[in-house]
Amino acid sequence: MKTTLTLFTAILFFCFNTNAQKIDWDSSYKIQLSDFHSRGTQIGDVRQIMLNSAIGFDFSVVMSNYEFMFTKNFNDKVSNTFNQSHAAIIAQDSAQALQMIALAQYEFDLSELYARKVRQKLFEEKNAFSNFSFFQPVFQQMQQEFSERRTEAINITQFGKDDFKLYGLHKEVLDEINALSEYCKECKPKKRKKK
Repeated sequence: MKTTLTLFTAILFFCFNTNAQKIDWDSSYKIQLSDFHSRGTQIGDVRQIMLNSAIGFDFSVVMSNYEFMFTKNFNDKVSNTFNQSHAAIIAQDSAQALQMIALAQYEFDLSELYARKVRQKLFEEKNAFSNFSFFQPVFQQMQQEFSERRTEAINITQFGKDDFKLYGLHKEVLDEINALSEYCKECKPKKRKKK
């Protein structure tokens, strides 16, 4: 029997669906099979395998031009979520499903890393005369970097089958997240002194 592999990841940059069941990223939360609420989720008796991790970071801000001019910290405006309503796994057995869950957790943490990189760039590049569109190149750059790194991890780990390599890549991401600790959603970055 031939197996077909399909992989989807929803990178949601301007998400307007507020009825979806979403989990905000938290370092202590670990994705489980029960988080995949899509009716398409199926374990066993399948010809193809698929992972739709339904993760993504977005930027949402509502403020007047005056407020925008004097706002420097946008950390709380950049969110990273796992959308349970759209998340789906199709796996041949429970062992394969567990590999996919580990890959989804890696992707969720990788998405948090790039959310923090967006927060950092916004903080560093925003000035009093910036307009609302200043964030667009930042998002495009981070989206591209995220996508390239995610694809590379999928290839290196053979879609999560090589758990040793996935563990190593995941540890790197977690270390990078820790290095950007002042760019968590609730954090207030320290102002840099001008030289």
